[in-house]
Amino acid sequence: MSLNLPPVPDLHDPALAAALRHKIDRKTVPHGALGRLAALAERLGAILGTTEPRLDKPQLVVFAADHGIAARGVSAYPSDVTGQMVGNFVAGGAAVSVLARQHGIAQTVVDCGVRRDFDAAPGLHTAKIAPGTADCSVGPAMSAAQCGQALANGIELVKGLPGNALLLGEMGIGNTSPAALLTARLGGIDVAEVTGAGTGLDAAGIARKTAVLREALAANAGATAPLAVLAALGGFEIATMVGSVLQAASERRVVVVDGFIASAAVLVASKIAPHVLQRCVFAHRSDERGHARLLQLLGAEPLIDMGLRVGEGSGAALAWPLLVSACAILNEMATFESAGVSDKA
Repeated sequence: MSLNLPPVPDLHDPALAAALRHKIDRKTVPHGALGRLAALAERLGAILGTTEPRLDKPQLVVFAADHGIAARGVSAYPSDVTGQMVGNFVAGGAAVSVLARQHGIAQTVVDCGVRRDFDAAPGLHTAKIAPGTADCSVGPAMSAAQCGQALANGIELVKGLPGNALLLGEMGIGNTSPAALLTARLGGIDVAEVTGAGTGLDAAGIARKTAVLREALAANAGATAPLAVLAALGGFEIATMVGSVLQAASERRVVVVDGFIASAAVLVASKIAPHVLQRCVFAHRSDERGHARLLQLLGAEPLIDMGLRVGEGSGAALAWPLLVSACAILNEMATFESAGVSDKA
């Protein structure tokens, strides 16, 4: 299929950057006292192209799909849990659903390739490619056409969403495996460095998982270009997420990145369009083993580290108030001049 990926140009604007820095520097605190909150405010201003950034109608999207490699025992949970958790998201009972509701963030769940079908429900979007990917330990997870369709689905999804912020979430039993594979292949590192417990494997389980992932890399040794790697090793939810990230970046939406799987999708997107990373705010450092290494590859400094290993977008939702606070500080906090406060000598 013909695939037109959205352009993601360089956002660097020296005049805007200087104006944002000056605005921060005139706030009624000692110079540098706002720490990383100031840097976050400047990043949000740069993404949204203004010295008065305002976050509007944030959208948290949970991309869900099943994985053929799960049949190799790479997860502590059965694949049926993916479909069951989709029902939990739609019912509002999942961790991310609670956090999104608390912070007034709209939640959409996307069936990108779950092994079961669902009745229509508010907040549920169907973009199913197939009932799960093929087993990438013996060959490509998806065809080039399937990968292209998933990317297109993600692009169209974001085009239909309101607001200027996209929070990334996912659900898919076994999906730490494709995330580890994508990180290893695109990052040029040994897969053992980024293979962890996932949903709760013990040491022996992690060793078995690592061996299976080595098989997958060998079976797909010819895939080296980003889209080829995504098709060979990724998942339907990851590929759909990559399309959504590219579209959101093209539209200058703030992209709030959750944990290991979402970061792997951003890694792929950044290999296609490097300036994607200018639009990203990395919410947290997951407790999943590979995430810290992946964040290093991306040059990313996450906002929080609470030992989470939930996925779903829960870390993105949890960090969201920090983005709101950064905008409020930039827009509402007094300056030395407006407050009549003396600056340092």
